[in-house]
Amino acid sequence: MTETMSAEVFQESAGGIARAVSSVIDGKPAAVDSAVITLLAEGHLLIEDVPGVGKTQLARALGASIAASVRRIQFTPDLLPSDVTGVSVFDPARREFEFKPGAVFANVVIADEINRSSPKTQSALLEAMEEVQVTVDGRTHPLPSPFLVVATQNPLEMEGTYALPEAQRDRFMMRISMGYPDAEAEELMLRQRDTANPLDALRPVVDVDRVAALIAWARAVHVAPVVAQYAVALAQATRRHPDLRLGASPRATIQLVRAAKVRAALDGRDYVIPDDVSALLVPVFAHRLIPTRAASAHRGEHEAVPTVLARIVQSIRVPLATAR
Repeated sequence: MTETMSAEVFQESAGGIARAVSSVIDGKPAAVDSAVITLLAEGHLLIEDVPGVGKTQLARALGASIAASVRRIQFTPDLLPSDVTGVSVFDPARREFEFKPGAVFANVVIADEINRSSPKTQSALLEAMEEVQVTVDGRTHPLPSPFLVVATQNPLEMEGTYALPEAQRDRFMMRISMGYPDAEAEELMLRQRDTANPLDALRPVVDVDRVAALIAWARAVHVAPVVAQYAVALAQATRRHPDLRLGASPRATIQLVRAAKVRAALDGRDYVIPDDVSALLVPVFAHRLIPTRAASAHRGEHEAVPTVLARIVQSIRVPLATAR
């Protein structure tokens, strides 16, 4: 790419990705924006919802919008960790072991129905998601850059699912839900997909080099000390709240600020404001927090955590000076 990166170029390129994904996902702009933010903040995305609402479609559309390597892993009860990471195979001709890369070796990895595999297989992604590498038989193999895992998961109430371990959930920058489309979007879907799948017509709008440049631009967005203190205050409030038995980790705070930087850049700013932080609090924090039994019994686990986060936002003083 010879074009110099600027705020305008960032918005146009990132907007192009969002428009491409939106051409496949009807009536879900918030979910699309979250996917783009996660990509450009070097995070990983967990999409949780009931079957048939477009979770896999969103993941595939995001992968198809980028001229990069994309691999899909269908997680099943009999999937092995070596199917994900790879395995060393003995070559009798050379009389040595040769590493055969697994499905995780791609720029975009779609982990479909991740919670239908055992926790042992799920954990095969832990090192890849945190360190962008895998270690097999004592040898470390780097993964392509950029690297993004987009995982879909069915609610735990569905048959044949396993709960994601806390360490696995903490490695996902955001968790989002698709929700059912409204009547207008569903009618449009019926008309458009009666004869063709819009995903088949989707073409990449950016390449790997452009994605890397977008990531670097977002990373340089300014975060004033008072905004960083605001993010830390929100995280620490989750650790001492009486309705939570597990608060946000330091990794969660770091990822919250990274996501806020991308949100600011998408809005045409080179600095983060408190609204960038608070707007992303639920998708970045909620899946990492565990409510107490009393809070879950009173409101239900899915409602308890967002309610607590809303109260925390109201209780923390919002800083005023944020720009350079």
